[in-house]
Amino acid sequence: MFAPRVFLSMIGALAAFAVATYYLNGSLASTAIQTLICAVLIQVGYFIAVLFLVWKEARERRRLSSQKQFMTAEAANDEKQPGKVSLRRLNRPHHLNS
Repeated sequence: MFAPRVFLSMIGALAAFAVATYYLNGSLASTAIQTLICAVLIQVGYFIAVLFLVWKEARERRRLSSQKQFMTAEAANDEKQPGKVSLRRLNRPHHLNS
């Protein structure tokens, strides 16, 4: 997501919040304080969402890494057994030239 778009969306949401708050309260000071609190809450929510996405991606990478290590170890075991043809080797896609 582009930063200018995020900032414009946030400013738009805060402006709508400020107008609604001023309409309900009629106090400019109260509106400013509540809008500032709303801005902080939006930023905290955004930060938590980014942390969640980073955590999810790291978890997925760890899972794929452990699977890759397991497959590599399994392939090494297959190669060490003489006289046996590895099914993994037979199922590999071949190039058209080979």
